[in-house]
Amino acid sequence: MSCEEFEPMVTGYLDGELAADQRDRLERHLESCKNCKRELAELTTLKESLTMIKFKEPPDEELERYWRSVYNRLERGVGWILFSIGAIILLCYGAFRLLEGVIKDPTIALVLKVGVVALVFGVVILFVSLLRERLTVRKVDKYSKEIQR
Repeated sequence: MSCEEFEPMVTGYLDGELAADQRDRLERHLESCKNCKRELAELTTLKESLTMIKFKEPPDEELERYWRSVYNRLERGVGWILFSIGAIILLCYGAFRLLEGVIKDPTIALVLKVGVVALVFGVVILFVSLLRERLTVRKVDKYSKEIQR
C-alpha cells in the first residue's frame, strides 16, 4: 500500500479508533516509512498541544449580551419573513382584485391570463424584496447622509 492509502488511518490511529488489523498494518508501514512516521509525530505533538489549551469561560454579562443579540437577530429575521409574506399576500390579493375582470374574461386566452398573473405576482415579490433591502441598507449605509436625494 502507498502512503496515500495510510494517511487517513493516521488520525484514527492517534485517536485509538482503528481496528486491530488496521492498526497492525499501519504500524508495519510506519516502521519503513519516514514520511508517515514524521506526520504521525507532528500530529501527536499537535494533539498534545491542543489538549493543554484551556477554555476561558466568558463573564456572565458577556454571555447574556451574546444571547440577547442572537435572540434579537432571530426575532428580526422571523419578523421580516412574516412581514414579507403578509405584504406579498395582501399586494397579490389587491392586484388579483384589480385584474379580476381580465382573469374572468372568456375572450382572453388562458396563456395570457397566466402570464398576467405571473407578471403581477413577480412584480409584487420583487417590490417587497426591494423595499425590505432598501430599509435594511438604509440603516447601515454610511454614505446616505453624505448624498442629498
